[in-house]
Amino acid sequence: MAGGFGTNEMGKRAELYEGRVTGYFVMACLVAALGGSLFGYDLGVSGGVTSMDDFLKDFFPKVYRRKQAHLHETDYCKYDNQLLTLFTSSLYFAGLTSTFAASYVTRKRGRRASILIGAVSFFCGGAVNAGAMNIGMLIIGRILLGIGIGFGNQAVPLYLSEMAPANIRGATNQLFQLTTCLGILVADGINYFTAELHPWGWRLSLGLAMVPATLMFVGGLFLPETPNSLVEQGKLEEARRILEKVRGTNKVDAEFEDLIEASEAARAVKHPFRNLLKRKNRPQLVIGAIGIPAFQQLSGMNSILFYAPVIFQSLGFGSGASLYSAIITGSMLVLGALVSMVVVDRLGRRFLFLEAGVQMITSMIVIATILALKFGTGVLLPKVDAYVLVICICLFVLAYGWSWGPLGWLVPSEIFPLETRSAGQSMVVCVNLFFTAAIAQCFLASLCHLRWGVFILFAGLIVIMSIFIALLLPETKKVPIEEMSFLWEKHWFWKNVVRSSEEEAA
Repeated sequence: MAGGFGTNEMGKRAELYEGRVTGYFVMACLVAALGGSLFGYDLGVSGGVTSMDDFLKDFFPKVYRRKQAHLHETDYCKYDNQLLTLFTSSLYFAGLTSTFAASYVTRKRGRRASILIGAVSFFCGGAVNAGAMNIGMLIIGRILLGIGIGFGNQAVPLYLSEMAPANIRGATNQLFQLTTCLGILVADGINYFTAELHPWGWRLSLGLAMVPATLMFVGGLFLPETPNSLVEQGKLEEARRILEKVRGTNKVDAEFEDLIEASEAARAVKHPFRNLLKRKNRPQLVIGAIGIPAFQQLSGMNSILFYAPVIFQSLGFGSGASLYSAIITGSMLVLGALVSMVVVDRLGRRFLFLEAGVQMITSMIVIATILALKFGTGVLLPKVDAYVLVICICLFVLAYGWSWGPLGWLVPSEIFPLETRSAGQSMVVCVNLFFTAAIAQCFLASLCHLRWGVFILFAGLIVIMSIFIALLLPETKKVPIEEMSFLWEKHWFWKNVVRSSEEEAA
């Protein structure tokens, strides 16, 4: 739970931690994890809304006319419209900007404050989008939603990792991914029904974003701050009281001492972002702040989630069938998250990353092959091939659901020491949302011009991602956060980098 520089004393003291899983701990984590539902709901709802004819007629008539005209162009190009993709990606550009403000709030005011701000902003964004009369209002609403996601994604993974004991930190942190997946699934279900409510069904889909935001805000009012944050703010008595309540015992001396030492080290760092760039923090910077969040999006997963209804509709499914197919993929994502929660603290992070890599690469190659051989201009894909394609997409989503989806948030949140944790998480969110926005903005154009080749591109990127994990990421399962620095000192590559920084300091 604690963070810090990982001195020998702290390493020995970690063995003395006591406690159990309490109802108080469970409720706090469940409430905080609602932050994932905001992110998930938007991921699910935006793709479905952009395939609804009523929405397209009101805001993107050119796309609607192209869709209805059955022009003699490749089926990949029917939705290639940069203004349409800007509707989706504007949220993520707003999120990556706001996460730096969230870093300050999270560090100075606490994780709970960022969670509450995120809920309020997301609520306002949902309200503006539901009542949008023009594209300008749509974009303003998306920006407010993005600010909400920027604050929520910055604070929630940190909150969950800091509250959890080391032996179940993986499963606890993955509550964020589970609620994200459930948010996607709920959004897909809502889109399925609202698509039949003409002409205002899309407004209901976008407006219902206010529901998870309200639940998160109300729950957040009763949410305890993490002991780590309270110690960081100098509230030692309250920090110890919360720690005892979370652990279910008053024998928390060892863990509390680690919190105090880590906090003292953190206070000595006046410029956490600058400190993150130091050589001693190079493993966390390369793996946690840049590599994993970038690769999480470069896998191609969010592209499939954003435009799954569009993809299935282009394959010849009706509007209702396309949304039904999106519900299937959402279900696979939830199933993958549940599997990951069960096995992540037993099989480990590396195993899930590497096994899923093989499954995802295989799925992408099969998808590309079918599209290359069978998918032409204006001709519907044969049903057998279409079903094989849907199965491969589901297998891809399932693998992502137990690997890069949850682990992309878990691993970065557990490897940063306290003095750079808030800054590091802001970098994680910024990089993640930057690549999310870039992929969202470029995917349909890439699909139009590269056609089936875009899936080969993603397969190649997943090969690189898997090699990155195999070579550079040590296993972090059941390792207390305060002992993470020992992993770098023992790693075949990072030990030379870390030792060089110690020699420079000496």
